[in-house]
Amino acid sequence: MQQHRIVVLGAGYAGASAAGRLARRLHRQDVALTLVNAEPDFVERVRLHQLAAGQELRPRPLREMFGGTGVEMRVARVTAVDVDRKTVAVTGADGAAREEIAYDTLVYALGSQWDHGGVPGVAEHAHDVASRAGALRLRDRLAALAAGRPVVVVGGGLTGLETVTEIAEARPDLAVALAVRGALGDWLSAKARTHLRTVLDGLGVTVHEHADVTSVEADRVTTARGADLPSDATVWTTGFAVHPLAAATSLRLTDAGQIAVEATTMRSLSHPDVYAVGDAAVTAGPGGKPLRMSCASGTPMAWQAADAIAARLTGTRVPRIPIRYYQQCVSLGRRDGLIQFTTADDRAVERALTGRPAVLYKELVCKGAAWAVAHPTLGLPTRRRRGAVRTVATEGRTEGRTEERAQGRTEGRTEERAQGRTEGRTQGRTQGRTEAGV
Repeated sequence: MQQHRIVVLGAGYAGASAAGRLARRLHRQDVALTLVNAEPDFVERVRLHQLAAGQELRPRPLREMFGGTGVEMRVARVTAVDVDRKTVAVTGADGAAREEIAYDTLVYALGSQWDHGGVPGVAEHAHDVASRAGALRLRDRLAALAAGRPVVVVGGGLTGLETVTEIAEARPDLAVALAVRGALGDWLSAKARTHLRTVLDGLGVTVHEHADVTSVEADRVTTARGADLPSDATVWTTGFAVHPLAAATSLRLTDAGQIAVEATTMRSLSHPDVYAVGDAAVTAGPGGKPLRMSCASGTPMAWQAADAIAARLTGTRVPRIPIRYYQQCVSLGRRDGLIQFTTADDRAVERALTGRPAVLYKELVCKGAAWAVAHPTLGLPTRRRRGAVRTVATEGRTEGRTEERAQGRTEGRTEERAQGRTEGRTQGRTQGRTEAGV
């Protein structure tokens, strides 16, 4: 009996969660599970603004996180995906020769990167906090600035707010400014907007509202109204763009380049052997609205995909993981914060948590998100289900075919129903506390 080969690309919140959950759902004798990531460590993306401001983050080696799970960790850079031949091309982290990894099932979780939006000068002169490398480059640049030098953060979303407050708190000697396209915090409740302005004023941040930045140079940014804002370090946080690799495949994509998937399984609409999770994929959430790029979306998407794959390979029912939003969590430096509670479809309600309680809340969310990656079944007991997997050659291609074992079929389905009820309730509560606001 040949093992069914599952390859997971990317070990961010979504990819690492999917790999870990699959390892705990399927029997090691039945599947060969490989996780490919360009870096050896799990990167807490939601803390990269802290790294940029000079703080050190706890290292989280992936080999330690997945030690003893049966997941084979490959530190390599993905250079191509051939969804028709069902292969992935990679090169080693040290630039080693190109090789191919064959798969029967692929989980695509290569995520996103910073989006310069085609604005002139951004790629050449701006910094980002969308990757560890980008955050470290920004940290080095900030460390080189003398007192009084100007820094401009462009973008008034969650990343922009966290970055500008972190820098202003860590370096009160710099002239820190924030440029936002519309009104400051225009998606927040009145209480949250008031608190945000109070914190920014207290940190000495100059806010430029309705300042659509149209170009970036080494020493300034220019707005659509023709204003020049001096800047020795410009940080671009206006949004994220998906990894470009999917565009080079025959996968069905959206106009934004995300992989189109089924809402209940995260399975590609064009290639049933491919599942996509996290920022790399898009599907409708509550109210029919597309899920936003975030840890709050990516982690339950990963759970859903892993459970759907396990169900397909073992012949059991696919449990449904509810994907909804509860809050948006914003750290405002190390001493203040903002928790904006939301509806299921991510619209702000009037209720908000501010100040020190919000700091503790956000820290719990960040720690919970990292903990959930290492414990993708949320600490609940699981049963690795057996599936008799054999491969057959069909028209020159190898396709995985799964047969459910007759023995234990009734028991397995009964346990699946019971576990689905218990786990669904527990995950819903845990997600509300630790996942949804990141």
